[in-house]
Amino acid sequence: MTEVTSPQRLTLLLDESPLKPIQRWLWVLSTGGTLLDGFVIFALGVAMPLIIAEFHIKSGVVGLIGAALVLGAVFGAGFGGPVADHLGRKRLMLADMIIICAGAATSALANGPTMLFVGQFLVGVGVGIDFPVSSSYISEVLPKRSRARMMVATIACQSVGMLLAGAITLLLLKNVSIAQNWRFFLATEGIIALLFLLLRLSEPDSPHWFMTRGKFAEAAQAFIRIMPEQREAVLQLIPQSRENQSLVNSVAQAKPPGIAILFSRAYRARTVLVAVPWFLMDIATYGVGLFTPIILGAINISGRARGLITHDLAAARGSAAIDLFLLFGFLLGIWAVPRFGRIRMQAIGFGSMAVGMLILMTAVQLSNSSLHIPLVFAGFILFNLLMNAGPNATTFTLAPILFPTQLRATASGFAASVAKIGATFGVFVLPILKGNFGVPGVLGMVAAVSVLGLIVTLVFGREDTE
Repeated sequence: MTEVTSPQRLTLLLDESPLKPIQRWLWVLSTGGTLLDGFVIFALGVAMPLIIAEFHIKSGVVGLIGAALVLGAVFGAGFGGPVADHLGRKRLMLADMIIICAGAATSALANGPTMLFVGQFLVGVGVGIDFPVSSSYISEVLPKRSRARMMVATIACQSVGMLLAGAITLLLLKNVSIAQNWRFFLATEGIIALLFLLLRLSEPDSPHWFMTRGKFAEAAQAFIRIMPEQREAVLQLIPQSRENQSLVNSVAQAKPPGIAILFSRAYRARTVLVAVPWFLMDIATYGVGLFTPIILGAINISGRARGLITHDLAAARGSAAIDLFLLFGFLLGIWAVPRFGRIRMQAIGFGSMAVGMLILMTAVQLSNSSLHIPLVFAGFILFNLLMNAGPNATTFTLAPILFPTQLRATASGFAASVAKIGATFGVFVLPILKGNFGVPGVLGMVAAVSVLGLIVTLVFGREDTE
């Protein structure tokens, strides 16, 4: 019979504990990256028509500015995951908020497209770092029975960020009628990041990460912060004997595994499952999300509003109404994913996304019909609702569940980085597609990648159990 080690007993104490207020607070602190991800997508989407008018930029440059955000996220996620496995979760969760503050300030003060590109790139780097680090942190500080639900709730904060951005942009557009409103939109990103930075200063690092580095005393202190009622039990489990001290030394000297291990036979199928569907989903998510106000304007959902700001306000209202179903989708996901499994909900979501885009393509063909506006809203609502109940929730949660602690942030970072490459493709190519083939070309591509995501999920999917 295999002997249970002290680290395993410490892990069991946390896994089997009830969800406590301190853990709920740590979860709130971990939502900064996903909340800001949704916020910046919406804010930049609403700001884009005003930016285009001020700087007189063409569609290719519009795509580059949108792509800057996700290009930065590609770098941030790819860099942040392995570094977090080496240096710890907390350091990276502070650094990424500092980077977002710097990027938001640069964007708000931009004097042209180049400076705006740099600012949005920095914001993307910060958001990209936070994705794998926060998902790993959450999976390592919460009890097992609450993990799936709370991780879906984490990515749900993406829609909360979109709704928050919607409220702020609508308030500014309605009450401050100046063409440079977009600067206030982008500056708000930095204010939110600064708030999360200050609040995160007091959080403990991940006790599981401490154990993978052989820092069992520090791990014990982190466990005590999270489970103060288990203080005596935790202190008794600190490795103190000569035999256990050799374990501490051997673990501390162990070199963190490199990214190549993700492609070994043991992990290859898991790597495809966590990366490729996320890549395909982000092509659709970022492209449609970032350009929803522009798409709505192009298919006349904003009506015959006169004036740039009035037109932007009308499109922002339509976009905010549609994005409300992002939150409904995530709430559905919080209920459905633990019950039906990540793979099943991911497959249902991809299929529904494709159907939603086909409904929108039908709406475009019926632009003069009384069915036009109902079909537009039906298509966007189905897309947003099932995307967030399915792949937008599941892709974020798969890597932290399917990979061990020493690989968790690396795998999550790799998957998020690949996903952001898809997002970069989406935000850069969709404006060009729209320019050459119109809105039907954009909708057709999104439908195609959704079907491909469904196929990959069904082929490589493995239903996970914790």
